[in-house]
Amino acid sequence: MKPYSLLAALSGGLLVACAAAPVAKPPAPTAAVAAAPAVVAPTPQPPAYASTYRPMPAVSTLLRGATVLTGTGERLENADVLLVDGKVAALGQGLAAPAGAAVVDAKGLWVTPGIIDAHSHLGVYPSPGMRSLSDGNEATSPNTAQVWAEHSVWPQDPGFGAALAGGVTSLMILPGSANLFGGRTVTLKNVAGRSVQDMKFPGAPYGLKIACGENPKRVYGEGRKMLPSTRMGNMAGFRNAFIEARKYRDDLAKYERDRATKPDAQPPTRNLQNETLAGVLNGEIIVQNHCYRADEMVQMLDLAKEFGFRIGTFHHAVEAYKIADVLAANGTCSAMWADWWGFKMESLDGIRENIAMVDAAGACAVVHSDSDVGIQHLNQEASKAMAAGRRMGLNITPEHAITWLTRNPARAIGVADRTGTLEPGKMADVTVWNGNPFSVYALAEKVYIDGALVYDRHDPAKQPITDFALGLTPAGGAR
Repeated sequence: MKPYSLLAALSGGLLVACAAAPVAKPPAPTAAVAAAPAVVAPTPQPPAYASTYRPMPAVSTLLRGATVLTGTGERLENADVLLVDGKVAALGQGLAAPAGAAVVDAKGLWVTPGIIDAHSHLGVYPSPGMRSLSDGNEATSPNTAQVWAEHSVWPQDPGFGAALAGGVTSLMILPGSANLFGGRTVTLKNVAGRSVQDMKFPGAPYGLKIACGENPKRVYGEGRKMLPSTRMGNMAGFRNAFIEARKYRDDLAKYERDRATKPDAQPPTRNLQNETLAGVLNGEIIVQNHCYRADEMVQMLDLAKEFGFRIGTFHHAVEAYKIADVLAANGTCSAMWADWWGFKMESLDGIRENIAMVDAAGACAVVHSDSDVGIQHLNQEASKAMAAGRRMGLNITPEHAITWLTRNPARAIGVADRTGTLEPGKMADVTVWNGNPFSVYALAEKVYIDGALVYDRHDPAKQPITDFALGLTPAGGAR
């Protein structure tokens, strides 16, 4: 396909959509129907801002003779991977290529699931980093649970293409961490799109970005002399918001029970903040919690127990190694850097062994970027964590370490049933590397999303460039 704009390719589809047949006029109601009581069930509405993502056209593809890291902890040597109809069809040796399939000689190459970044701000803090494009923090109130990150995503961010060249096939975009409640996250497939809905991972659950620690108390306490200005103010703000959301949820439930027998029943006034928080309480929205210190993570787990919800992932989690057993017991993931630490007090106790120690305790360890640069080499970030673990005596193999970049972030986001591992029936999101992906020399050679070849390091026509970057990058857009 051509660069990220795809305008010519998509315009034909718009013309077809506009040529829909006229809808027949329904017949007039009979007298019996007209006399019926005026209690009518509401018409089901499609989800707001639904995904319009459609996989790109793809041919069946056989990757032949590679070293395959499946993302399940298994390593296959001299193995084939067959992609059919956008799905992983089979893995093994000596697989037959279907008629018309593209056969790729992958001898000497390594094949992994596509990399997934569970913490990115691409699109909401795009390149170039200008104030007019800074759309990640709605820093106007400690509680902005009503905002959705997708309404800030700029699809022309050149960072998406750079991440693709690093093997990234999916990513979760979060609001920033200025607020206690920063807003909803959105999960994207790393593909071309004219709107964020064209990139939106179909069926992925929403997350809610919340932040404990220094950021909210600094933004509101120091700058505006309002709650929160302390960590106890943070906790009080969380509790008050969930108390209101619980009442809102209960009022909605009462209305649903009453309206069948009480035609005059009225629903509570719609509240977007409480809608999101009620989604958390109902288990529909996954909490993604920016939190550094071990003691605060434990307190946030206590908060979750008080109100009956789960914290899916602690992000940054610099001190996760101190409570790795607690995280394992609660089934909570930790999305971590390999070696960022010390840039503020709550990040002071970071150690390079953090990821390996969390993993060794049986908890869900995730390597994340939080950076438009780091997302381009997440494989090297995982390699640093792997090396730190080995130095302390942990035998971490490539087939295990790849789970930090694929299976575990898919779990953290809530899409592990569809992607993150190379298993028959899962999305054919695949990265082909020129060697061991944990080598400093490793580069992504080819990237497939839903079976379509979307990036090829050796083919300029398969090195996407966004509209914004046209004319600004070298010919072919190679990175």
